Amino acid sequence: MATDGKKKTKVDVKQECTLGKYDAEPYALPEGIDVEKHVIATYYTAWPKEVDVEMISPVLAIEQSTGTWTPCPDETPEVRAGHVAKVIGVYEAPFFEYVVPDEVRERQYIVQLAFPAANIEAQIPMLLTACLGNISMAGKIKLLDLRMPKALLDGYQGPKFGIDGWYRALGIPKNKRRPLLNNMIKPCSGYPLEVGQRLFYEAARGGCDVIKDDELIADMEYNKLIPRVKAYMKMEKRVYEETGEHTLYTANVTDRLPKMLDLAKAVIEAGGNALMVNYLAVGPEAMRALAEDKEINVPILAHMDCAGAYYMAPEYGMSSPIVLGKIPRLCGADGVVFPFALGGKAPYLPARFRQTTRALAYPFGDLKPTMPMPSGGITPSNVPDIIREVGTEVMIGSGGGIHAHPKGSSAGAKAFRQAIDATMRGIPLEEAAKENEELAMAIGLWGKTTEFAT
Repeated sequence: MATDGKKKTKVDVKQECTLGKYDAEPYALPEGIDVEKHVIATYYTAWPKEVDVEMISPVLAIEQSTGTWTPCPDETPEVRAGHVAKVIGVYEAPFFEYVVPDEVRERQYIVQLAFPAANIEAQIPMLLTACLGNISMAGKIKLLDLRMPKALLDGYQGPKFGIDGWYRALGIPKNKRRPLLNNMIKPCSGYPLEVGQRLFYEAARGGCDVIKDDELIADMEYNKLIPRVKAYMKMEKRVYEETGEHTLYTANVTDRLPKMLDLAKAVIEAGGNALMVNYLAVGPEAMRALAEDKEINVPILAHMDCAGAYYMAPEYGMSSPIVLGKIPRLCGADGVVFPFALGGKAPYLPARFRQTTRALAYPFGDLKPTMPMPSGGITPSNVPDIIREVGTEVMIGSGGGIHAHPKGSSAGAKAFRQAIDATMRGIPLEEAAKENEELAMAIGLWGKTTEFAT
């Protein structure tokens, strides 16, 4: 735009009329953007002392939206005004104001970028490409959270069943809800169908509400999925006739596309009543295809396999509440397996456990809540901790804590149900164990295999 007193050209006038003074800039105040037209991404980042992060943040914003490492002629002000990401906050911690002490070598920041929703639309691949993409290779940068506008959330169907759907599928009325018990058959893989069928029956007979394939067994030559579904569902019917309680079998349909979709439909046709998928191994949008398929009308359990590759590094990748919470919920997971607290098979901070639980179950646009399923080294002694932290609408997952019980899988399941019943009635497990042999043996054998710091 002319600033030297010369007559403005038609182009100059048009730009002055259509663009605000700061519209094409990669900066904005939080109050200066329409949050319902932007995805707000929050990052942790750390840089050497001499790097001015307030100055390089807009470079990251441009890199992830309209530009590249060097200006290009067609990255016009109009293009930027509609599509550039904007830095809306750079917060150093501690927030030095006058001088940076000599002993400081690395400075740490929280940075917020606002991405135009028009760059992303309602799809996970572009959400991750825009908000993490190339900058995931730029050093110590970790995506901590994503604030989604309603317009994008409305583009996702989300869970078809959700928390309520699990209880409905099991025939458990609202006034009798309790924590559900999920068992994963062990050994993880390699066993013949006959072994799995026996273990299924024993675990279901003992009181498991949901029994899942381990993530390491799917449609394998040594143990094909459809014969497994038919065999297990015969046991489901038998247990229901004996106990009056239904059991859901989440058959693992993890596979390449399009076979995974064909497997899912074949499972349902064979009488299967639930599905499981290793959603990060196949890709979140593949799970979304399952959830949004009108022919697939059973709950879907999403397994956390590969999640650590995304969130375990404290200074890189994405946070676990995104990986284990928001993403699978957006893509239609009715339940999500995620790690339980400290000291178990997959160490996990209690704070992250709580944050992930909220990402699954708290209001998130109009999406149904997803059933949280903590898992990993859980025994009956952990039941009070889980109910205290999550509430009664939770699915408790245990494999070895059921199948390795000294009196067998049925007794292992009974021990969990005894622990759930006692906790629901406010009875300490030590007291309940005096009248429940299975629970007493489990406590005596394992004690508490994980500790949940309060």
